[in-house]
Amino acid sequence: MRHANQTHSISVFFPAYNDAGTIASLVVLADRTLRQITSDYEIIVVNDGSADHTAQVLTELESVYPRLRVIHHPANLGYGGALRTGLSSARKDLIFYTDGDAQYDVREMEKLVPLMTPEIDIVNGYKITRSDPLHRVIIGRMYCRFIKLSFGIRIKDVDCDFRLIRRASYEKVRLYSSSGTICVEMIKCFQDAGLRFAEAPVHHYHRAYGKSQFFNFKRLFKTLRDLSKLWWRLVIRRQAQLAGNEGDSLATFSAADKERKE
Repeated sequence: MRHANQTHSISVFFPAYNDAGTIASLVVLADRTLRQITSDYEIIVVNDGSADHTAQVLTELESVYPRLRVIHHPANLGYGGALRTGLSSARKDLIFYTDGDAQYDVREMEKLVPLMTPEIDIVNGYKITRSDPLHRVIIGRMYCRFIKLSFGIRIKDVDCDFRLIRRASYEKVRLYSSSGTICVEMIKCFQDAGLRFAEAPVHHYHRAYGKSQFFNFKRLFKTLRDLSKLWWRLVIRRQAQLAGNEGDSLATFSAADKERKE
């Protein structure tokens, strides 16, 4: 067993929506993995208005794991809303997150931590292969290529929700998306803020429980609409989303808030 590394304090969080069948294993594995990395850590689960028994599972887990903190959204706020809650609630120097559906192995967080050197602000995973049905693999590849070209994204896999971020770096930007477009918004804003990336290959697994909230035509249409608005705001208008840039931030917030109400 490796000695705990005292140089990193880490917040790990999972956005969860109807993930009752997977969230317990993620919390257990995260706790075991973190004990090998650092003695200063916390685990956060954002229950985004789940309609299954995710809330009950998390209540049981809280009684067993003292470093677990659960945040319940009374209603579903969307993937972006869950991510923003988790990111803003983190208290440690580094923030790691991945999805509550367990399609990534949280133990591979150990690959990311050594890459977080003083010269790096974000360590982003990229899928070695995508373990999804063929149509989702094809759509995913098309989506990533489209995003990279449209937004000037320079990392390999903007769609890989397996990230380690300096909290101080996250606090330099402002994010407003409530849907899955928050990942594009996040990476684009990080790039525009001059933050530095490292990347690591990670495994991707078949979904063991539940179903994807993204791959249906209604949601795809909404995503394309949201991406169009985001592209107009960040690429065409080049509207800054930086902390302390109050004029741009307030204007951006108004636009994003209007999107959420539509």
